[in-house]
Amino acid sequence: MPAPLVTVIVPGRDIADFAPAALDSLRAQTEPSWRAILVDDGSRDDTGGIFEAAAAADPRFTVLRHAEARGLGGARNAALELVDTEYLGFLDGDDELTPTALERMTGTLAATGSDFVAGAYVRSRWDGERYAPGRVQPWVAAATDPERLGTTIFAHPAASANIVAWSKISRTAFWQELRFPEGVAYEDQIVAQRMYTTARAFDVIPDVVVQWRLREDGTSITQGKHRLRVLRDYLAALRGGIAVLQQAAAHAAIVARLDLILAMDVPPLQEIAGTHSDPAYPAAVRAFLEELEALPEFADARVDPTLAAALRW
Repeated sequence: MPAPLVTVIVPGRDIADFAPAALDSLRAQTEPSWRAILVDDGSRDDTGGIFEAAAAADPRFTVLRHAEARGLGGARNAALELVDTEYLGFLDGDDELTPTALERMTGTLAATGSDFVAGAYVRSRWDGERYAPGRVQPWVAAATDPERLGTTIFAHPAASANIVAWSKISRTAFWQELRFPEGVAYEDQIVAQRMYTTARAFDVIPDVVVQWRLREDGTSITQGKHRLRVLRDYLAALRGGIAVLQQAAAHAAIVARLDLILAMDVPPLQEIAGTHSDPAYPAAVRAFLEELEALPEFADARVDPTLAAALRW
């Protein structure tokens, strides 16, 4: 086997039903020179056993086990200390890479010299028989299509919509000063904006590189916004991402983020808040909306008339 070119960090907790598909998606890569660090983050099911069996059968897999859960941020940070390849990326243990993902992304970086490359992704939903991938959503397409090589957040502010860790491959050296927040959900949003604002240059490609699973049983973190604790982490991540863009004076990117937050994030939160039993929930949503309205860039954001009225609820 040639020396590994890229390390993929795969964290997971209690994902025994989904981990085999994630591992198979690595084995199916057209670029075979990869290494994967599988992080069993305090699982209570057979996730650890599945990871160990994979490592026993294929030396490209390495297993790191946490006796107690540290969350996605902590699991990724622990694995980052072990990366010694030129490139690195992330794959949540309940998602799947598309077969050409690693080849396409590492090849792009080799050609451009950029700090990282971001690709498109699709949701994978249960259709009654299997998890079926959907289409590329408009905000993902706006961030990744058409292909842009050697760009910046100032030249391509819509890239700020692609805030997930697992749609990107980076040069490992780029992560010297980057780590994920620990102990919170939505830990990748602030990191993504730091990537955009500190990169000398980055690439975006329209290729779908990941199928992001929305679990049928609703246990994904992104499916838990009705819980007050998750909501607070979610709003803190949105605020933190905007703050990073403010520090970089990336005003067009802030407008792009506001457009997306107002169109995609706010309406479902308002719907939940309208019937939530805990008054702290609508209060938190209302305070967040007031903060958005106070931003100088809010005047340039696209606000749907219906939403504009709702902002005064």
